[in-house]
Amino acid sequence: MTLAPLLLSLQVAFIATLLTGVIGVALAAGIARWQSRWREWLDALFMLPLVLPPTVLGYYLIVLVGRNGAFGQWLEQTWGVVLIFSWQGAVLAASIVSLPLIYRTARAAFEEVNVSLENAGRSLGLSEWQVFWRISLPLAWRGIMAGLMLTFARAMGEFGATLMVAGNLPGKTQTLSVAVYDAVQAGNDAQAWGLTAIISVVCMAVLIISGQLLRPARMRIVEKNR
Repeated sequence: MTLAPLLLSLQVAFIATLLTGVIGVALAAGIARWQSRWREWLDALFMLPLVLPPTVLGYYLIVLVGRNGAFGQWLEQTWGVVLIFSWQGAVLAASIVSLPLIYRTARAAFEEVNVSLENAGRSLGLSEWQVFWRISLPLAWRGIMAGLMLTFARAMGEFGATLMVAGNLPGKTQTLSVAVYDAVQAGNDAQAWGLTAIISVVCMAVLIISGQLLRPARMRIVEKNR
């Protein structure tokens, strides 16, 4: 059993988690404190990848970043970057699919931060950026870290959108989940079982760690409701 799919999946999941973490935390911090009639619409938009079929997301990405897509043509003509059938395309697919996990978890963590503490920082002359870095982020870090762990696990297991955007090129775009599909199609049960065991162990470990990170927050909620 080759390690190439595992190493590629780890690479894709790590980069996707970094990208999605920055974007998701920024969106969550903004939405958590933003009062507007458009808030629920944006919230639904950011959560949409969680409920849409991965193949639908894959089709949207092909339309957007494919060689015939407006953004895809601009990338190729300006920077010489082609996302379709590349590992970068796999990163994009994993990032879009896993975005709702970090966004929702981080938003809940920011909403638990005591607003009076943030206001106290503002009254002491801190800018909004300083309030975020010195007060909001440190108080919400457990929820954010748990969201990042879930994002990593989701990116590791992404299949549908990745297959449509990046394809199934062994050694180039074949991630762990795609390799499992390929092994099943080829009737190679031994390889399918081995790859399945690896991804199951990794995802189980991530879920356990994220659960430990979220436990203090859940305990505070239960005590508050008593």
